[in-house]
Amino acid sequence: MAQAGGVTVLLAGLTFPEGPRWHNGRLWFSDFYSHRVIALDLEGHAETVVEVPQQPSGLGWGADGALLIVSMLDRRVLRLEGPVLRAHADLSGLAGGPCNDMVVDAQGRAYVGNFGFDRYAGEAERPAVLVRVDPDGSMRAVAEDLAFPNGAVITPDGGGLILAETAGQRLTWFDIDAEGGLSGRRVFAQFEDCYPDGICLDAEGAVWVADARGERLLLVREGGAVARRVAMPPGRHAYACMLGGADRRTLFICSSTGSGPAMGQRADGQIDTVQVDVPGAGFP
Repeated sequence: MAQAGGVTVLLAGLTFPEGPRWHNGRLWFSDFYSHRVIALDLEGHAETVVEVPQQPSGLGWGADGALLIVSMLDRRVLRLEGPVLRAHADLSGLAGGPCNDMVVDAQGRAYVGNFGFDRYAGEAERPAVLVRVDPDGSMRAVAEDLAFPNGAVITPDGGGLILAETAGQRLTWFDIDAEGGLSGRRVFAQFEDCYPDGICLDAEGAVWVADARGERLLLVREGGAVARRVAMPPGRHAYACMLGGADRRTLFICSSTGSGPAMGQRADGQIDTVQVDVPGAGFP
C-alpha cells in the first residue's frame, strides 16, 4: 500500500517498533509493548524470535553470532543462546533511566544508551552516560554528560561512533580507539527543529535521522546540511530507521502516531519502507 512521499507499509498492527537491524536477509526489530523481538522478511512475513518481559529495545549480534538484546526496564543486556535467553550485563548501576538503543561493533562490544531519568514517572531530565559492554559482560561508562543518548552508528572502519542525543538536538561524533574507548568528542550536526532518535549510516558518510517530533526523516551530512527529506504521512512519526534489503538501498522506518505506554493499546505501529539511492554502510 503506497503512502505519501513514496513511503510504503510493509507491516502494520505493532505496538511500538524500535531498534531495527538488517541481518541475514531479514529486518529484526523490537516491539516494545508486546515485549517481542521480531524478524520480518521483504514479503511482510513476521516471526517472533523471543519475548523479553521487561521490554526489548536495542539489538545487535556478538562476534560469535549470538543476539544481544537491551532489556529496557530492568536496565540489562540479554543474550540469546539458541532458545535460551540469558543475562549478559546488568547496567542498573550505571544507567540513570531505562536503557534504550544499542550498537554492537565487529568485536562484539556493545555501546548502550539510556534515558538518564524515568520520563514516565515524571522525573526531571538529567544527563546520562553511554555504557560499553564488552564480550565478557564487563562494562564501563565511556562517555558522560549526554542529553538522552539514543541511536548510534559505527563507521565501516570501526574508527568512529556517531550518537544521537535526542534532548540535545544533535548528532555527536566520537573517535574509537583499539580498546573501544571513546575520545575526540565533537558535534557532527546540530539541529534547531529536529529531535534525533534512531539513525543509520550510508556509504557516503551521511546519516539518516528519524525525527521523533517531526513527521519526517532527514539525510544529514557532517556539519548539518540536509541532503534529502522523507515526509511521513500526516500524523505519523518516525522513531527509528535502518538501511537494508539485498542492496541496502531500502530504508526501513519504525513509525507510530505517538510514543509512550499508551501506544500498547493503540497498536498502530508500522514498519514502513522507502527506496534511496545510496546504500547503507557500517554498523549496525
